[in-house]
Amino acid sequence: MSASNPNKNPKPFRWLPYAGVVVLAVLLGFGLRPRPATVETARAAMGPLRATVSEEGKTRIRQRYTVSSPVTGQLRRVPFKPGAEITPGAVLAVIEPMAATPLDPRSRALAETRRTAATAALEKSRSAYVLAGNELHRMEKMFEARTVSPQDLETVQMRETAAARDVIAAEGALRAAEAELAEAGPVSAATKLIEVRAPVSGRVLHVFQESERPVTAGTPLLDVGDPTDLEVVIELLSRDGAALRAGTAVELEQWGGPKPLAARVRLVEPAAFTKISALGVEEQRVNVVADITTPLTERLALGDNFRVEARVVVWEEPRVLKVPVSALFRRGSDWSAYVVRDGRAALVPVQAGRSSGTETQVLSGLQEGDEVILYPGDRVKEGERVSPVKI
Repeated sequence: MSASNPNKNPKPFRWLPYAGVVVLAVLLGFGLRPRPATVETARAAMGPLRATVSEEGKTRIRQRYTVSSPVTGQLRRVPFKPGAEITPGAVLAVIEPMAATPLDPRSRALAETRRTAATAALEKSRSAYVLAGNELHRMEKMFEARTVSPQDLETVQMRETAAARDVIAAEGALRAAEAELAEAGPVSAATKLIEVRAPVSGRVLHVFQESERPVTAGTPLLDVGDPTDLEVVIELLSRDGAALRAGTAVELEQWGGPKPLAARVRLVEPAAFTKISALGVEEQRVNVVADITTPLTERLALGDNFRVEARVVVWEEPRVLKVPVSALFRRGSDWSAYVVRDGRAALVPVQAGRSSGTETQVLSGLQEGDEVILYPGDRVKEGERVSPVKI
């Protein structure tokens, strides 16, 4: 048996350190490699789109009647409450007319003296008018005989006209004096009551005067109308109102029911008005009146002066190419979008059209099925690798 050679050392695992370095370098390379940006995406699709204008509105009864007192007098207690049903001709209120107050002896004596003075003034003015007429008759004959000048004739004519006017004024003063005495005569024991009747059928909306109290002629007593005959008044900016036409669709939301109500624009009032916004800005607004087309059975709880959120459809198309609003952004004065192509973000200029608030019409730049990036912001660059997450 031969002895072994001590200088011989094969070291079969000498390459292992080098292999570890290579593996570590590969792992570091993969670890330091930029990761794809995770982005939310959506597809450009064909479908219906509508552009709307949303504003607050309120309901109102189409034909509203305010019942007022026809005379001055004592109102008796009104027996109706808001919501009470009424029929045409029903007695809504009863008023006892106020009688004239008798004059005391001194005031009556003064009134009789004024009537006597007015009578004497009337007799005096009539006598003056007769004399003026006789003088005018004589002057006309003298003028025909060419014994007086035209100026003299005109002077007499003016005196006769003035005398006639004095007669008219004296007659009016006498009538006023006689009326004063007549109104202050003795009070009648039986005063005829005045009944205020309902002009239409419907319901009592508001009672202004319920308790017994004195009222003057023209004092509002009740509001009546038909609460089922409603319309909606919407205050739009004048530029939006000018673009509307009769028959434009309106959706009424947040009125208290489970689903929106349908309505149609009937009238855009011809005159606008100035209104101060919540930010203190002056705005020109116009009232848009819409008729509710939803059946009455589906809106029984809706009443007069109720608040609604009105969404007016200003434009609508059944089939357009559209993308979410969050996919578009401005680059200068133009619209752009990022499209995912071969796993990278590609910047595409886009021509945008109408918007519904959540979706925008695309006129050019995109095709149906293109995958667009939502909310790109500054974290997405052109040509960058991205990892789409569809929503």
